[in-house]
Amino acid sequence: MASDSPESLMAICTDFCLRNLKGTLCYLLDNEILRLHPDIFLPSEICDRLVNEYIELVNADSSFEAHDSFFTLFSEPQSTRLARLHLREDILQDQDLEAIRKQDLMELYLTNCERLTAKSLQTLGNFRHTLVSLSLFGCSNIFYEEESLGGYHDTDRLVNPTRQVLVRDFTFQGFQFLRFLNLGCITKGVDVEMMLRPLICLKALNLSGIQLNNIGFLSQWKDSLVSLVLYNMDLSEEHIQVIVQLHKLRHLDISRDRLSSYYKFKLTRKVLSLFVQNLEELISLDISGHLTLENCTISKMDDELGPPSNDPSKSSISPFRALKRPLQFLGLFETSLCRLTHIPAYKVSGDKNEEQVLNAIEAYTEHRPEITSRAINLLFDIARIERCNQPLRALQLVIAALKCHKFDKTIQVTGSAALFYLTNSDYRSEQSIRLRRQVIQVVLNGMETYQEVTVQRNCCLTLCNFSIPEELEFQYQRVNELLLNILIPTRQDESIQRIAVHLCNALVCQVDNDHKEAVGKMGFVMTMLKLIQKKLQDKMCDQVMEFSWSALWNITDETPDNCEMFLNYSGMKLFLECLKEFPEKQELHRNMLGLLGNVAEVRELRPQLMTSQFITVFSNLLDSKADGIEVSYNACGVLSHIMFDGPQAWFIGEPTRQEVEERMWSAIRSWDISSRRNINYRSFEPILRLLPQGVSPVSQHWATWALYNLVSVYPEKYCPLLVKEGGLPLLTDLVEMPSAHQETKDMASKVLDLCSSYEDSMDTSL
Repeated sequence: MASDSPESLMAICTDFCLRNLKGTLCYLLDNEILRLHPDIFLPSEICDRLVNEYIELVNADSSFEAHDSFFTLFSEPQSTRLARLHLREDILQDQDLEAIRKQDLMELYLTNCERLTAKSLQTLGNFRHTLVSLSLFGCSNIFYEEESLGGYHDTDRLVNPTRQVLVRDFTFQGFQFLRFLNLGCITKGVDVEMMLRPLICLKALNLSGIQLNNIGFLSQWKDSLVSLVLYNMDLSEEHIQVIVQLHKLRHLDISRDRLSSYYKFKLTRKVLSLFVQNLEELISLDISGHLTLENCTISKMDDELGPPSNDPSKSSISPFRALKRPLQFLGLFETSLCRLTHIPAYKVSGDKNEEQVLNAIEAYTEHRPEITSRAINLLFDIARIERCNQPLRALQLVIAALKCHKFDKTIQVTGSAALFYLTNSDYRSEQSIRLRRQVIQVVLNGMETYQEVTVQRNCCLTLCNFSIPEELEFQYQRVNELLLNILIPTRQDESIQRIAVHLCNALVCQVDNDHKEAVGKMGFVMTMLKLIQKKLQDKMCDQVMEFSWSALWNITDETPDNCEMFLNYSGMKLFLECLKEFPEKQELHRNMLGLLGNVAEVRELRPQLMTSQFITVFSNLLDSKADGIEVSYNACGVLSHIMFDGPQAWFIGEPTRQEVEERMWSAIRSWDISSRRNINYRSFEPILRLLPQGVSPVSQHWATWALYNLVSVYPEKYCPLLVKEGGLPLLTDLVEMPSAHQETKDMASKVLDLCSSYEDSMDTSL
């Protein structure tokens, strides 16, 4: 099983402090600006973690409150010191970077921070004396500044209009310690050569997605550059000639997205041979997405027999037979080469098998969502058709991709589909609680971000793989809100509606009353009644209809506020209409009567049930044989609570109280005491309250019959519950009660005997 050890103390403290800034590290100035307490001094190990975790929480947890002044907490290095920051998405703004300008940053990774402008370029200059690693990947607006057009009077409709102007004169002058630089996907038109020329000793450079016709300037770092990424750059012979001069290269990535656009360049045997001959220190090469113009492979006649080998001398890719040792990594995703037998690398990305696909997801998740989504789609097929050999690794990689690309619809669709198969019962025993909670978090993020049908369906189906409500309880309110939002449009996709109602029903079953009351206040009762109303209009009694009534039955159990909502939102009207429209639907009748039993348990609400129409319906249902005894039993339960209020509460003329009482006696006597039940009692309190009274002997008899049936058919479950809730003294008193019927006393004695025998057997077994 994956590690189920608790979170580290550092992780727990960091999370707690970030969620309770005002109660731990900070106070509010003027009720709006966060300020650090003056007696707090934090080293970079803690400050880095606080900032990086803050970004993660804002991205991943919708309940987490972002603070406009958060970065000002780290404005003074004397009290809070920063060194290594990883910031992503459009959370970050120019003023945030400006707030930490005094810090001596060594690493600054900015990924897809699209709200940063040229103001942040100026701020970067403050870090030039210490910065070693810098990434501006996907910061598409950081080379733009606003320029005022001028020439407008205040009376004009457009006051001080501006336009975006490309900054062309920025260079890395003065960044003498900068060694690792990622400029992937920066704005077109920027003069990369001029910008980079001041850097003296560059070791790693990423120019992904940038089209440069001439990369000759790279040769100035031929003695220092160890990593070069030119993903999606349209290459030429001239590019290759420059690359092979960079003799210190250990990692070279010239891969491309096969689907993005047309590339003239074709990978040949000659090019691969040049790499092998000139780049002797190379341990990692990525040529994914390339077409090979010539045949780079060994003929089938000459290919080595035997099991797959990474020995270069046996390589099925002919130029790689000249390698002195296997590569650590070889990227062959979406190339024909990945399907060859002998590949001289310890780790290969490709689409041949599960291992290659997982390597692809791992390698490309952070910066290449377009590739990652296709790799996850391949993993989905593997998980759906075969059994995964590395299910934990697969699950962790999909979670990472979904977290990293929360706003990428394609990844959310493919990732949520893969999660459904990776969390099913086949793999459950290998997954830790922490890992399964991470799955739930990313699933809920997907549901929150995308109202699109496929994502919603995939996410709902994945949630069905969890123990409900237990595994979802840590996100109970959030998951209920999201499911209710799905159900509010009553014309929702039928399959999503069915799954969402099923989940709602499961979530309110077997939870405490506080949870039920909270969900009721979210609009649960009204939402279910609207679904029922829509199904009635369509004259359709399907799973959505039955699940909706079942959910209402569960959420009203011992929850008076929800019972009152049911009555206030015309629930009884819908009950009568459903009975009339679907007279043969036994499961429906059972669910509806179970719900009304809950309503009848609330003394203050019973007068609303005391109408001739309702009492007649309940009385007629006493004769129902639907679902065994369940409908008749529940109807009798409703009437038993109404009878318990005494003759003075019977303020209708027809039917009379005596007539209904006789029909109740007749119904109870017709039931088989050994009937197995389709019901689950968490408490006997509503039944027990009917025992110590003489105003309604038939109610007393119904309650005693219910207890006798349950403890005789399910003694292991219900004998302990009856003892725990003080039922035995009440039954003992009932046996001595003059007003009780003899058959009720006899039945009470049998219940006492059964519980006594059960307790004796437990003592013996101990």
